[in-house]
Amino acid sequence: MEQSSEVRVGRVVSRLLAGVVSLSLGLSVAAAPAQTPAAASTAATATEAVPAPTPEASDKIESKQGYRQDPQTKQEPSAQSAPISQAAPAPGVTPALPTPQTPYTALPAYGTVDTGITRDSDGSAYISVDSWVYPALLRLYSLGYVDSAYLAMRPYTRRSALHILQNSSSAILAGDDVQAQEILSALLHELTDEGVSDKTPRGAIYGVQSVYTRMMGVSGPILVDSYHLGQTFFNDYGRPHETGFNNITGFSTLNEQGRFSLYVRGEYQHAPSATGYSQALSAQLSQGDEIDFSGFNSTQATIPIGPIAAQNPFRLVEATLSYHLLGHEISLGKSDAWLGPGAGGAMAWSNNAENIYSFRINRVEPLRIKGLSRYLGPVRYDFFYGSLKGHTDPNDDWVHSDMFSFQPTANFQFGFQRTVIFGGKGHEPVTLRTFLKGFFDTNDTAAGEKLSRNDPGARYSSFHFSYRLPFVRNYLTLYADSEAHDDLTPVSAPRRAAYRPGIYLSQFPGARRLDLRVEGVSTDCSTLVCLHGSNEYNENAVQKQGYTNKGVILGDWIGREAKGGQAWLTYHLSGDEWVDVEYLYKKTPNDFIPGGTTQGQFRVDVVKRIGRQIEVNGWYLHERWVAPLYMAGVQNNNTVTVQVTFFPKLKTKSP
Repeated sequence: MEQSSEVRVGRVVSRLLAGVVSLSLGLSVAAAPAQTPAAASTAATATEAVPAPTPEASDKIESKQGYRQDPQTKQEPSAQSAPISQAAPAPGVTPALPTPQTPYTALPAYGTVDTGITRDSDGSAYISVDSWVYPALLRLYSLGYVDSAYLAMRPYTRRSALHILQNSSSAILAGDDVQAQEILSALLHELTDEGVSDKTPRGAIYGVQSVYTRMMGVSGPILVDSYHLGQTFFNDYGRPHETGFNNITGFSTLNEQGRFSLYVRGEYQHAPSATGYSQALSAQLSQGDEIDFSGFNSTQATIPIGPIAAQNPFRLVEATLSYHLLGHEISLGKSDAWLGPGAGGAMAWSNNAENIYSFRINRVEPLRIKGLSRYLGPVRYDFFYGSLKGHTDPNDDWVHSDMFSFQPTANFQFGFQRTVIFGGKGHEPVTLRTFLKGFFDTNDTAAGEKLSRNDPGARYSSFHFSYRLPFVRNYLTLYADSEAHDDLTPVSAPRRAAYRPGIYLSQFPGARRLDLRVEGVSTDCSTLVCLHGSNEYNENAVQKQGYTNKGVILGDWIGREAKGGQAWLTYHLSGDEWVDVEYLYKKTPNDFIPGGTTQGQFRVDVVKRIGRQIEVNGWYLHERWVAPLYMAGVQNNNTVTVQVTFFPKLKTKSP
């Protein structure tokens, strides 16, 4: 019944692929593959012969090289040496370093999962995009495992992350990659409450998932203007920051029962008072955005006009109620989105700004569409629709995001995304017609149409890909993220597009715990359309405060008309502990900001665990910036931060 329903879903999905496909749809039904045993614990002896693995079913990802790292043979028991049935031991404590004689035994059922796309009907909460789970999963991917992880479509749900791990657990445990085994152990411990076998109902999960506090001391002037001059602290949910003592103290709760899930994360946020921009500077920046700096528009969320009072709000960072249906999470509330393969930023959407309230349909498990997936592989898609806050010209506009990501082979992924900002008080009303026009229309918007009822909105289209390079699949992953304003895709308008390319070296020969990631980024295109900051993340004609929520850019922190890059050198102490050194550079030209801006950062980050339930994250940041329009001369600041997170044990209840 579930697969027949998914056939109907597949038909609907294919018709929504923006006119790309017009095929007769349906899911291919394959014979269930035989289960592949993992490395068994020496404390237990199997009671039956190990079955030979069957060929890959037609609904699995093609060319899964990572799953073939452990040659398997079929052993026939002899009559003289028939095994004696023994009771399985109680789960043991996961060893710090597994060996062939002492493999992981805390979760023995993971050795008997199918190595294919796993489906079930249980609802599951999203994993926050600032969780340590994502760098761990992405490192596993770059080491040659977890082929079904879609790098550019975060967040994952807890169960989708579990299925990703299940699909590679046998290969990881049977291999000799100690780091991959450490990461697997840490991730399975994080998700252990989701159950260890698809044969056993999960039951209910509930309780406090985390309690945390972050103490931040900042000396020297900082940047808090993502829409113009830049920001010192980014990818931080739009939290307030100022010079002095800053603090966040929060908690998260997790509740999952059957197809339903509820995740709530709230926190108290404190930032001291600040001087802010002068009236003259605020008026100049507003004029550059073509906004009248008077009346209601004299206070704009995109411009930190002073004086700024101390801030002490309690804010819901995430709050999502979801229902699982046929591989989808259908949800309402505030949920994360990180739509791009990069680690430093995402062109289409990131956690740089505060999350919006939205309605969301997210295909959290890969879907095979008959005919189409033969060439493009399994597909995932994500759609959400909500309102933007902090806009005054026009006020309360709406936004929707639509994304499709494909995996033709185990080593190559690509996808397309579109963000449309439309409507708002003082502009044309939001109707089904305007929504559908923004969703399906592929033509450029004429000047006259922009101010009429036919305005499809400010449209931004992105394209991404990632590729584990040949001959060095377990070492090098190349990826790129791009976005274009008012063009069908960045591929069709490369000179008007913004880019964030990157390369990830997951391990050094002879120093396998060390990795290196380098990303460049530019929103300063090579045509006249990019002058005066008027292209990426801004559209002067109607949506003048553009791609922001509560004054902070929703996409890449690099902002409007800028160039820069980031580099990270990381030493991994264990699967969930590391020491990281980061360098960042950004430059904004004179035609956008008179005198330009220059920003450089050096950061050292240490993540350490005290047992399994306490994480300590400490980091030091030194920044040097120049913005003569704001302050004369070179400015320096230093930040010392310590965050302590406690992960209580969740409660479970049998079904």
